[in-house]
Amino acid sequence: MKRIYLYSLILFLAGFCSNVNAQKDPLKTFSFILGSWEMQMPKSKIVEQWSQGDDKILKGKSYRVSAKGDSVLTETLQIRTKGKEVFYCSTVAKQNEGKEVCFKLISTKNKIYIFENAAHDFPQRIVYQKLGKNEMLAWIEGELNGKSRKSEFRYKRE
Repeated sequence: MKRIYLYSLILFLAGFCSNVNAQKDPLKTFSFILGSWEMQMPKSKIVEQWSQGDDKILKGKSYRVSAKGDSVLTETLQIRTKGKEVFYCSTVAKQNEGKEVCFKLISTKNKIYIFENAAHDFPQRIVYQKLGKNEMLAWIEGELNGKSRKSEFRYKRE
């Protein structure tokens, strides 16, 4: 019984420390996301590009690219700190009256980074999972009209 308690305490502290480290330097924590990522779809692809901005801010843009090569900016993104907390902020074209919506980092366990905004209509959570040097999985999830929804985006580094 003492071993179970000890292991539980160690896991809790490891998770706590990883959240603290993410809050101290989000650039280091999320450096895996830097660069250009793409997800192939039947008639187009989605491209997400991330770069390092000033003051420990990561800046991203998401595009939909047609088979002909035409691209449309779908959203601008940032991962930044406000006080001691880390936020994922998104401005989506033709949504939320063009206003930015921010999601607070609530978990950084097992290379899965969960951002949440329970007050947002949909999604309430945005999640990134580092799968390796050249692959990551992102998804949005939450409730919409009383039903649970989830959309996944499996990206490969360009």
